[in-house]
Amino acid sequence: MLGRLFARLRGSSRRRCVRGEEVVHGDYRIRPEPFEQDGRWITAGVIIRDTPQGRREYRFVRADSHASAEQALAFSVTKARQIIDQLGDRLFDLPS
Repeated sequence: MLGRLFARLRGSSRRRCVRGEEVVHGDYRIRPEPFEQDGRWITAGVIIRDTPQGRREYRFVRADSHASAEQALAFSVTKARQIIDQLGDRLFDLPS
């Protein structure tokens, strides 16, 4: 118990995270990576595109929370598809 308290004070508390299977969406790959925070699962993941110049990645975290890891995995893919459809390659110019 004290270990957890000190970890939180140091800002290094461990989060449970799940990594889903990569999903292909056009020229992009989506790797959902939601994490647990305060008993809820937060929408998060990585959008990947391999280009002649190298691999590009955009990490995203959204405020959406879910009751289960499975729901968060599915919604993380949905949210990534939406980001790709709206921004395309411009998403790599955004801060992640």
